[in-house]
Amino acid sequence: MENIHRQGVWVAEALQLRTRSLEDFWLVASHMGDPKAAVLLVFPVVFYIHRRTGIAVLWAAALSEWLNLVLKWFLFGERPYWWIGESGLFSKNPPKVQQFLSTCETGPGSPSGHAMVTSAVWWLIVSSLASFFHTRTGSKMLAAVPYLLYAVFLGCVGLSRIFILAHFPHQVIAGLLTGVLLGISLNRTVPECRPLLFFFCCSVTLLFGALVLHGALQMTGIDLSWSISLAKRWCSHSEWIRLDTAPFSSLNRDAGVLLGLGLAQYWKPGGWALPWVPRTLCLALSSMSLHYINSFPLPTVPPLLFYSLFFLKYTIVPQVVMVLVPGFVHLLTAKPKSE
Repeated sequence: MENIHRQGVWVAEALQLRTRSLEDFWLVASHMGDPKAAVLLVFPVVFYIHRRTGIAVLWAAALSEWLNLVLKWFLFGERPYWWIGESGLFSKNPPKVQQFLSTCETGPGSPSGHAMVTSAVWWLIVSSLASFFHTRTGSKMLAAVPYLLYAVFLGCVGLSRIFILAHFPHQVIAGLLTGVLLGISLNRTVPECRPLLFFFCCSVTLLFGALVLHGALQMTGIDLSWSISLAKRWCSHSEWIRLDTAPFSSLNRDAGVLLGLGLAQYWKPGGWALPWVPRTLCLALSSMSLHYINSFPLPTVPPLLFYSLFFLKYTIVPQVVMVLVPGFVHLLTAKPKSE
């Protein structure tokens, strides 16, 4: 792996030197590939266009991020920004690279979570679009356009992760391939109209299943906090290390999203049948609401309080998008029945 890591560092250096003028573009691409972007940005847009695909997006985001966390615990992937210093191979010829605000994630690096979640989530969207175009027009060329855009988007997200020193190229490729396979699997069936108990059990299974696995690995002598100490040692700015990028934060996001999805369908099975104009209003109000929910500061001490509130935050998200905002818009736009 030493040679693979070394070559990956030189690729990152070349990418930074040759595309320095595209720095803002790479940072935006990395942000769009963030797993929380799938929940806070992609899900509302897709849901108000096509309900089933929107629900599938939440499932894909939660399951792919959870699986990514488990794989990272087993694969022990390094990250470039700390491996450069830890390896001791660049003391005489250090690479000309820099870190960014989104570089210093604390979890292991393999496979790339951004690449894996993005490829799984967007596969569902793209395949739905391609099917729609082919059904309406019968043109295979037009149906291929979404897949072409999908490949370009994944390429941008993957390169952005290399550019900011968050991942090595092989980790990005592994994440992309795993995400595509998961997206294909989820596209065949989406657990939609299920009782609340089903979603509660799924949420508990993800949460406590990962905790039990974590405890079992710790008991065998495996230190799963090894990456956190390296991140703190080699991150160029200590304030860039945030608790919301820690592995347990992603775990609580995934469990919270699934429980919130179940609650949303429990409160209003089937949702509201709104015309396109009210749906546009729903999207605007949901986007504003989720922005404030996401930016609401959470206390980081003690960590258990932070993780509990983080769980509740993402439990609220599906209910805002699927129940609260559409219900409010329905009250505003519903025409009174004539006597």
